[in-house]
Amino acid sequence: MLSKDFRQSRVVIVDDVVANSRLLESSLRAFGLRDTISFSDSAAALDWLQHNPWNLLLLDLDMPAPNGFDILRALADRNRSSNPIIIITALNDSVSRRTGLELGANDYLSKPVDLPEVILRVRSNLQLSQASLALHEANTTLEQRVRERTAQLTQSYGAVVRTLSRAAAYRDSETGNHIQRIGESAALIAETSGMSADWVELIRQAAPMHDVGKIGVPDHILLKPGPLTDDERRQMQEHPAIGHSILSDQHASELTTLAAEIALTHHEKWDGSGYPSGLSGEQIPLSGRIVAICDVYDALRMPRPYKEPWPIEKAQAFIREQSGKHFDPRLVTLVEGLYEQIEALLHDLSDCPQGD
Repeated sequence: MLSKDFRQSRVVIVDDVVANSRLLESSLRAFGLRDTISFSDSAAALDWLQHNPWNLLLLDLDMPAPNGFDILRALADRNRSSNPIIIITALNDSVSRRTGLELGANDYLSKPVDLPEVILRVRSNLQLSQASLALHEANTTLEQRVRERTAQLTQSYGAVVRTLSRAAAYRDSETGNHIQRIGESAALIAETSGMSADWVELIRQAAPMHDVGKIGVPDHILLKPGPLTDDERRQMQEHPAIGHSILSDQHASELTTLAAEIALTHHEKWDGSGYPSGLSGEQIPLSGRIVAICDVYDALRMPRPYKEPWPIEKAQAFIREQSGKHFDPRLVTLVEGLYEQIEALLHDLSDCPQGD
């Protein structure tokens, strides 16, 4: 059953075969979605989509003009995060798939569909839509009240942080405790390195959003239990840019600006071998350098479905070994004096009992 949070979401189905639309609509209603609208006339559908609010579009490609490709072109200026589109079509050749995705579709399913998979994809894309809309609403609130930044505004942004962070953690194997630990350990390192109290608080709130871009990575890649192919790895490595895109806005706040910076740069490496831009040394913002150490150390020390937690000595030795390679040498030296406090955070916010 879909979450109660999604029941008010408006899902539009466009398919010239009425039986297909009815099957999808009845399936979505059975899983809790009440606001579904179906069109067999693609021209009427496009006109409606351009003049009414909607949260998700399930789109066939092979239809009389305008076909699905035409509709994608007409909706090219939409916010892809707020208004995701899932193609559901019998055109399963690689050219159609690639063209549909290049024209702005968020996901692609081939007919005949597996209905449970459709529900999972719908849930993931509605989660992307809700997170983007929550962020947009928060930025609008900030613009309206920029001269009177109050505790209420801070609380509002905290809600956005939690929403986006939970959205990323929900789709990954990570937990809510992981993202909370990243925020706390990043703040600890920032404070020890001499940053201002305001900046320390900003990174405490922004760091948990470091992997928010993973909500834009397809499930079959994000949840794959085995090694990724080269193409899958390339798509996975797009998540920093996706996160940056989600968090960036012309009216951005200090918080979302820092969060966008962290999302984009926390996989860069000191020696220039990271991604997505191959930045090196102090080209990498301090925020990204700090979160890189926090994220890797936490991942090593915590159990995951695919590995046991590393012992303390082995994890800390790895961080030292990567000084000047993956990590900023100055930060590695600084962290040496903070491991006791970081380990306390791991204990207090642990995913489950861990070994030494």
